[in-house]
Amino acid sequence: MTYKYIRLEQEGKIAVLTLNAPEVLNALSSDMVAEISAGISEASQPDSGIRCLMMTGEGRAFCSGANLSGGGSASELPPAGSVLETHYAPVMNKLRNLPFPFMTAVNGVAAGVGMSFAMMGDLVIAARSAYFLQAFAKIGLVPDGGATYFLPRMIGWSRALELSLLADRLPAETAAEWGLINRVVPDEDLKDEALKLAQRLADGPRSLGLIRKAYWRSFENSFSEQMQLESNLQSQAQQTWDAGEGVTAFLEKRETRFEGR
Repeated sequence: MTYKYIRLEQEGKIAVLTLNAPEVLNALSSDMVAEISAGISEASQPDSGIRCLMMTGEGRAFCSGANLSGGGSASELPPAGSVLETHYAPVMNKLRNLPFPFMTAVNGVAAGVGMSFAMMGDLVIAARSAYFLQAFAKIGLVPDGGATYFLPRMIGWSRALELSLLADRLPAETAAEWGLINRVVPDEDLKDEALKLAQRLADGPRSLGLIRKAYWRSFENSFSEQMQLESNLQSQAQQTWDAGEGVTAFLEKRETRFEGR
């Protein structure tokens, strides 16, 4: 498929999805969101060979949020609630249900729903100059893209409300201290360090997809339900080729050679 607002490139077993509208700081139009959805579907095809998806942004920004420049006035913008239902929710659910790890490399500002996309990563690595911004209150709107779900679970109630009510910038290093993201690296090292991390995920066993499934379900399960889920997923994992390889490598005292199957 030919894309206008994103790039989808394959580097071995890694798919790199780059938001590619730097002239608007990668602000999301409905067309861009549709392309993101198509790119995720393309990368997750069983015969693609992809075992990790990484999202990043072109230019100075990861994603500055929704593109509000399409209309001449607020009344000309599409209804925000319906766009969330028809565009954003399906994409977020696609990312949640990926059969392999998803990570984000935040190269600049991640604002509004762009911050939500950044937080969707199983692992999040950010450039030192990057920052996060719950910008919604600045324009009289409500956090979306799953922000009100993620933030209190990731950084606690008080910090989540502070970010959303005051709409202040959260520098990358503070975000790491708070546990919102995993790593901060010098700007010039972001691409290389992100690809190294993605390669480790891509070289991992098929069970990585089951691990992320277990953690996602933990948000909604009771303890007993989660224990049962772990049992079910462990049975699935044990039947994979990679599990057999892992045990064999352990007994033979050698490095594993997982194949994602």
